Amino acid sequence: MHITRRTVLAGLGGAVAAGTLGGTLLSAQAADPQAGIVVKIGGIPWFNAMEVGIKKAAPEFKMDAWMVGPTQADAAQQVRAIEDLIARKVAVIGIVPNDSAALEPVLGRARAAGIKVLAHEGPDQKEMDWDFELTTTEGYGKEHMDLLAKEMGEEGEYIVYVGSLTVPLHNAWADAAIAYQKEKYPKMKMLGDRFGVAESLDESIKTTQDQLRANPDLKGILTFGSQGPIGAARVLDDRGKAKTIALVGGFSPGQGVKYVKSGVIRGGFIWNPMTAGEIFVQVASMLAAGKEPTDNMELTGVGPVRVYPDKKLIQAQKLESLDKENIDRLVELGL
Repeated sequence: MHITRRTVLAGLGGAVAAGTLGGTLLSAQAADPQAGIVVKIGGIPWFNAMEVGIKKAAPEFKMDAWMVGPTQADAAQQVRAIEDLIARKVAVIGIVPNDSAALEPVLGRARAAGIKVLAHEGPDQKEMDWDFELTTTEGYGKEHMDLLAKEMGEEGEYIVYVGSLTVPLHNAWADAAIAYQKEKYPKMKMLGDRFGVAESLDESIKTTQDQLRANPDLKGILTFGSQGPIGAARVLDDRGKAKTIALVGGFSPGQGVKYVKSGVIRGGFIWNPMTAGEIFVQVASMLAAGKEPTDNMELTGVGPVRVYPDKKLIQAQKLESLDKENIDRLVELGL
């Protein structure tokens, strides 16, 4: 039988104070600091991969870490999950925000309770101790726009999807891409407003169907949010539009590999969500130990990073290209 602190206490009736065991056994079995990481939505490949990274890193960094995945990309569900973690008195709460403003009060309560808050994809999140990013906002937006422009021949009409209209980073990427297009590719034109559908496969499918009907001259779809390219690809494939409409965006490689190989998805860029999960745990272990990130420190999977204390930002730059040459390698990693 594997002896743990829990089984020892159970065997003693669960009511023995640490002092009555001389502190020796219980100090040797001291529980690891706890970190609950609340993501935007559970059950989709992107966050499934992040959860693998969290579980992989937890024993390495001596953390009791787990992921909480809401059933919908809904700020209210994230608030409830954070309230639960506050009640559990975890050491660190990780957050990938759906709506930064909606989370501000509950994260403030967490910090008031002495819990460290670590954000990802939340550079403007208030009431957090640190945010880590695996690409710059401008760089990510520009890379995608350059690819879309290339595939559209630098002219024509395009539409933009984001995960939702309240997801801060998706909208910042879109802002950067659109501003860059206006400056560098004046013969291209964005149609209408962005659509907040790209974390939902069904909504991405429906919006793409509607937009093809409404805009027969459409030449491009740019999507930030992992389900956007997959939903749009299904429609373009079904309608035989893959050659006339360029589809570009980031997605989970295993989910989109067939569309890349068939040319329906022209490409895109991601960071590795599994690596992001590992970094969540690594930085959480530092924060739980009362340590602060330092410039040029090494993070797992990305190497040395820049640290900006004034912005509470840990900035890495590690993008993967979702092209025919690279995608099989990413799929083999389990992404």
